[in-house]
Amino acid sequence: MNRAFPGLVAAAALLVAGAAGAQTDSSAPADSVEPAATTSTSRPSTTAPTKPRVYWGGAVGFNFWNDYTRFSVEPIVGYRLTPKFSLGGRLRYEYFNDKRGAVNFTSHNYGGSIFSRYRLVPQLYGQAEFAYMSYDFPSGREGVPFLFLGGGYVQPLGGKAWAFVEVLVDVLQDSNSPYEDWDPQVTVGAGVGF
Repeated sequence: MNRAFPGLVAAAALLVAGAAGAQTDSSAPADSVEPAATTSTSRPSTTAPTKPRVYWGGAVGFNFWNDYTRFSVEPIVGYRLTPKFSLGGRLRYEYFNDKRGAVNFTSHNYGGSIFSRYRLVPQLYGQAEFAYMSYDFPSGREGVPFLFLGGGYVQPLGGKAWAFVEVLVDVLQDSNSPYEDWDPQVTVGAGVGF
């Protein structure tokens, strides 16, 4: 299903370019301190500003290639436990239509995942994610587990908006997986927070 990867990247890049909102995941280093406010006695404050704990965002992808169509939506939400470590979840929906074979095949695939992220440096993070998807194969519907390991790069877009590129590899390699062996799963998206 990921053979039309260039179309997915182009579509996600368009989403990133138009993203706006508030960023909470990586606008400043976790140990950075904004200029301190002064009191009426002109003493600087030693309290660092707190970053919001909740962040959210996602990705939208689509591929159109001759007789092949794929559209996907992946909203995410995360909760920062510490300045460097967060937990979150992701929902996935995918529409797939393939007219390349003898039979026109259409499927609606859906599932979700939970992930943990650790910020290595302000713009790079490592991630572990367990996902479970329900795929509609020509032979019937099958549940497929994934254990993705990898990381991502986060780029502030101005204001508090942010974009990300994530590269994950499934280490479970379930026999029902629709992906080629050890193919990296690349996601480009944007986020907002509060």
